[in-house]
Amino acid sequence: MRIQAGDMHFQKLNQAVRATEDTRVIIDNCLGQRYIASGLGGKEIVINGTPGNALGAYMDGCTVTVNGNAQDATGDTMNAGEIRIHGSSGDATGYAMRGGRILVHGDTGYRAGIHMKAYQDKVPVLVVGGRAGSFLGEYQAGGLIVVLGLSGDGREAPVGYFCGTGMHGGRMFLRCEEPPAGLPPQVHARAATDEDLEEILLHLEAFCSEFSEDLEAIRNSRFYLLTPDTKNPYKQLYTQN
Repeated sequence: MRIQAGDMHFQKLNQAVRATEDTRVIIDNCLGQRYIASGLGGKEIVINGTPGNALGAYMDGCTVTVNGNAQDATGDTMNAGEIRIHGSSGDATGYAMRGGRILVHGDTGYRAGIHMKAYQDKVPVLVVGGRAGSFLGEYQAGGLIVVLGLSGDGREAPVGYFCGTGMHGGRMFLRCEEPPAGLPPQVHARAATDEDLEEILLHLEAFCSEFSEDLEAIRNSRFYLLTPDTKNPYKQLYTQN
């Protein structure tokens, strides 16, 4: 099925995507329509243009490819599937993700990966090819965040301010020569080992395959691994411990 979005209301567009029996849907001339693929599973959706907020929210198994940029809250609370963005994405990319994978070729805005969580075999993954804005991984409770900084010189950490604030689970890999400054005291940063990088190799391969990047050059770069040293950073605030 092929849909010319244009000025179509987002509700009508989403109804058409849900109603079709076709498993492959192409949306042309997308102009900010919201909630595309929200809660859906079992479809391959190609978007030419710019989808609006909450692309893939609560998504449960679709594969979504965006030939353009995406706006805020991409992959909000998604359960499964994959979103591939051949541009940049807005704020809160991967908000409360609990499964699946998001690949962003360019940059992402503030609070990417906020409240990401993992449960049993569900491990959400967010890979950003460029830079991430401030508050990356805020309150991260699980999953993997990888930021490659391909648009920079590879020396400084490709993140904004307050990286890892409230982080109490999961792991964050940053491609850089120096760790980010101003990390909160409960977050540890150390140079990633070859064994550490094995954990993200499949995701790097998928990223490089989708966006035609040099896997060997990325693998041979220096990464820093950020991990929390506590599962309960707010224990001291409780009246009883």
